[in-house]
This record gives sequence, structure tokens and C-alpha cells, in this order.
Amino acid sequence: MSKRILVVLSEFGYWGEELVGPVEAFDRQGYQITFMTPTGKRAHALPPSVDPEYVDPPLGRSVTTRDMARRAADLDESDRLDNPVSLQALIPERPYYSALNHLRELEEYHARLDRATGDLVSGFDGLVIVGGSGPIVDLANNERLHELVLAFVKADKPILAECYGVAVLAFAREWEDRASILWGKHVTGHPKEYDYKDGTGFLGVDFNMGPPPYPLEYILRDATGPEGAFHGNVGKETSVIVDYPFVTARSTPDSIPSGELLVEVLENGLRRHGW
Repeated sequence: MSKRILVVLSEFGYWGEELVGPVEAFDRQGYQITFMTPTGKRAHALPPSVDPEYVDPPLGRSVTTRDMARRAADLDESDRLDNPVSLQALIPERPYYSALNHLRELEEYHARLDRATGDLVSGFDGLVIVGGSGPIVDLANNERLHELVLAFVKADKPILAECYGVAVLAFAREWEDRASILWGKHVTGHPKEYDYKDGTGFLGVDFNMGPPPYPLEYILRDATGPEGAFHGNVGKETSVIVDYPFVTARSTPDSIPSGELLVEVLENGLRRHGW
């Protein structure tokens, strides 16, 4: 039976190559891919990610080849991304503590959550969180997605997160102790050197955020603790870290090797790479 992968995309824009890399690796293996977005709206690629003429400000060059721009545009315009699964429809929302009947609502929440995450985890072999600027808006602090991540971790199933999608791993924490699931782990992600000073953009909003609202590198350094580490690998062409169950990818060029490494995790039991 072919393996099944759940791929989560932001509704505020994903980076084209960061979807293409894993999807092409999974397609070669014959994996079944299901796409999910926070509310079930169709995801779209960020315009710069399908424009080979766009110059990435921190790197001072284009990060998208003409061939990759074509592949990303073809996937973005295909019907494969139509009708994604809705995270909101499947995972319940934790009630506020100010709810009038909080105890009963909390009991019902946990019962529904266990059923929902149990069904999703049993139905998929791996989880992918695609990067880009969009995840800053609707994935990084999405408690429903946090619960899904925690369920995959508890089931000992792998999770690939790319670029600013890695923030989800830093914020996904058990409600009781709030301890980082990355504590003691080795990860990579968007380093300070790669952050924009201005022009962080999103689809569907007419708003220039300027720089990213948080420096992901600092968050990951704190989340991994003294026994783990953040690896920016600045100055190296690629940066992908495997510290099972996590596969983390720094940025755009890391999408292809990250997809290939997740396949290695699933097919050959890879548990460590890049550190």
C-alpha cells in the first residue's frame, strides 16, 4: 500500500518551490498526497515565488530558476490544490476558560480532539508544513495545527517543516506544561541573515508588514535549549536537518532535498542527517 502524506498550506501564500520539492519527491514514490488549509480555502503561490526575475533582497539575487518558476506555476494552476481539507472543520477549538460551562465544554473538546487527531494520524504516514511568508499569519500560532503536530509526534510519525513553517514546531506545545517539543532537538529554519528588512508580503491583504514580526532563528534557538541547536548554515547552499521525528528545511533551495530526505525517513528509517 502506498504511503499517504498530509500537506498543510497557508491561505495567505506559500512559496512555490517549497511545495514543488516535496510533492515531486512524493510523486516519484507513488505516495498519495492530501492537501489541507486552515479553513478549506484554496491555497495559492506567492507571486515572487513564480517570478524568476524577482531578486530576493537578503541574498541579492533571484532564488527561482525559470524551470522552477514553470514547475511551481504549473502546480499552482493545476486542479491538485482544489478542494483542500479544512483543518477548522476537522479539529475542534479549545473553549475559553470564561465559558459558562467550561468543564463540560472542555471534556467534550478533549473527546472530539482525540477522535479527530486519531483519525488523521492513522490515515497518514507523514505531515508536511510548507513555508513562505503566509504561515506567519495562519499557521504559526494555529492551535488546531499545533494539536495535529502533537498527535503526529505522539504517534512517532515524521513531520517536515520548511522555512517559516518551522515556527509551528516551536509553538506546538502541550497545554499542561507548555514545554517545547523541540527541546534537545537539532533544527534549521529561516535565519536572521535571510529575513527581509522590509516588504514581507501576504496574499489577500493590502499590508506591508516590513520585516517579519518575529525572528524565527531566535525562537528556534530558545526552543531547542542547551542540549539541542539551531543550525542556520549561512554561507552553505542548502540546510536540511533530520532529527527524528522532525525534518526541517531552511528556505527555498532546501525544498528538494527535504522532500527526498523525508522519503529516506519513511522508506529506509533515516533518523539523523545534517548535524
